[in-house]
Amino acid sequence: MLFEAPATEVAPRLLGGTISVDSVTLRITEVEAYLGVGIDPGSHAYRRKGVKNSTMFGPPGHLYTYFTYGMHVCANVVCSPEGKASAVLLRAGEIVEGIDLARARRLTSRVDVDLARGPARLTVALGITLGDDGTDLTTGRIRVELPRIQVPFEQGPRTGVSWPGGEPSFPWRFWIPGEPTVSPYRRAARR
Repeated sequence: MLFEAPATEVAPRLLGGTISVDSVTLRITEVEAYLGVGIDPGSHAYRRKGVKNSTMFGPPGHLYTYFTYGMHVCANVVCSPEGKASAVLLRAGEIVEGIDLARARRLTSRVDVDLARGPARLTVALGITLGDDGTDLTTGRIRVELPRIQVPFEQGPRTGVSWPGGEPSFPWRFWIPGEPTVSPYRRAARR
């Protein structure tokens, strides 16, 4: 199973694939990989397993959701063998089915290309909530389908991740080049 590999290997393979929730389907255009304990300072699992990040250590192929900035939900695909934390953040995508429902959820988007440009917008457009944490992405109401062939991609530093986990030493952001739904790169302010 692909999801048993580390997030850095799974992330580019998700590009061009889809995630479907109820009647909305999104083509994945941008992701970021995060590894685990003692490896990746940008990861929720860097220090240890805890109550809030325990899903990241769970079985691969499940959804890990978390609350950020006190107002947004983000969604990740859990990777690596159970007990070893690793996840791929779903950063952006193009709505390919259920666009009317996605528009109704994202009333502030003026153009369709912005419906799921950014990890918080993506979860709103798809209808993913904190309650979806731990959902099996192969058999649950939320499904991930890999692309039949790997699409060309580019990679670089993760966006908005503070040092030392964000800069060039961690080029774990992957995107489809030229894709208008990809979010702009934003360098984090050094603390």
